[in-house]
Amino acid sequence: MAENYRIEKDSMGELEVPKEALYGAQTQRAINNFPISGLSLPSAFIKTIALIKKTAAKVNIDLGELEPALGHAIIQAAQQIMDGQHQHQFPVDVFQTGSGTSTNMNVNEVLANLASQIAGCAVSANDDVNRGQSSNDVIPTAIHISTAIECRKKLLPNLLHLAETIEHKAVSLDDITKTGRTHLMDAMPVRLSQEMGGWALQIRNGMDRINATLPRIYKLAQGGTAVGTGINAHPRFATEFAKTLSAESGLPFKPNDSFFESLSAQDAMVELSGQLKVIAVSLMKIANDLRWMNSGPLAGLGEIELTALQPGSSIMPGKVNPVIPEAVAMVAAQVIGNDATITIAGQSGAFQLNVMLPVIAYNILQSIDLLANVSEVLADKAIAGFTVRTDNLQQALAKNPILVTALNPIIGYALAAEVAKAAYIQGRPIIEVASEMTALSREDLEKLLEPSHLTQGGINE
Repeated sequence: MAENYRIEKDSMGELEVPKEALYGAQTQRAINNFPISGLSLPSAFIKTIALIKKTAAKVNIDLGELEPALGHAIIQAAQQIMDGQHQHQFPVDVFQTGSGTSTNMNVNEVLANLASQIAGCAVSANDDVNRGQSSNDVIPTAIHISTAIECRKKLLPNLLHLAETIEHKAVSLDDITKTGRTHLMDAMPVRLSQEMGGWALQIRNGMDRINATLPRIYKLAQGGTAVGTGINAHPRFATEFAKTLSAESGLPFKPNDSFFESLSAQDAMVELSGQLKVIAVSLMKIANDLRWMNSGPLAGLGEIELTALQPGSSIMPGKVNPVIPEAVAMVAAQVIGNDATITIAGQSGAFQLNVMLPVIAYNILQSIDLLANVSEVLADKAIAGFTVRTDNLQQALAKNPILVTALNPIIGYALAAEVAKAAYIQGRPIIEVASEMTALSREDLEKLLEPSHLTQGGINE
């Protein structure tokens, strides 16, 4: 009904906007134009744009580019957004104009409205809030800042927690030896701590990859304005912006060496997404190992027992499933898919501007958030609490014909193969068959075939 709307005006004319909305005409046009997915950009991204506006206002005041009263009102308004207020005022769909102009103007309009209330006079979304800026440098800058913050403050700490949880569990299980497997077939024994040490290093390598990429994420587009030349921004704006932002965030941001690269390409995000994909692949491997080791409890491997978290079936009473590893695997699949989207979007830099920025922002932040959350869940609800079924492990080890590999240097590969086949066919422990088919004494065989010794490499003397 008409009484629920007000009339707003922009360069294209007048438009009805909901009376209670803090945004204006340009946001409403985007709402009308892009009823596509119902997905809006994450709050971390919106809060980062507000941080950009707050920082820009501070710098513009210091450079004499913005009246202090207006600037301080913008700063106060931006802090409200950064504190999580008014999040429902940012409804623009992810699938919008490729520069993200609609989202930039959405934030500009909300801040202008709030700042006008604070200052008691009109604050312009374009002339004041957006002073010295363009959507073309704000959105790439927001992508870099938000991903850097989320990686440093959430993803890397959660990955460290996962690695340390795996390592702590591995130490507690160092005396447990199990059948190794290659090609899903029985192989030489390993200690459970060795197997888990591989997992932990995968995670720590993933952390190293993120840290190796971050220096390029810290380089910002802000100050490049519309095409990379810095038009309409104060000559010192870029440097002062990065310095002010670094002081507030505690991260070492700086202007990029070339704003033309910042606006036209998203190579740093493609790189970061690739590193996130590697972490996803690592998590998929760990999750699948856990699922196999937990399989059964009677007809599977039954090496470990994951903590029972919920009923596993609506029809089979007593069934319990490995729900955490399954959730981890699905997160990994999503992140790998997001990487494909980001890779394609990264190719969409035409001349002076990449035109798939919103979908890059959405997917990279989703990947970071998913990996951070699921790493914590995997550590606390699967790794930390699983128990080992030592009876199953020992039974399988005793009959593992591949233990005969340790005899190769003494009796030769051919005879060792005959012993292994006989042990398998007869279903007897390898030590019993070897004592019958070779000239080695029982005492020597016990030394040579001791599974825990075989996990240490070399030849047992």
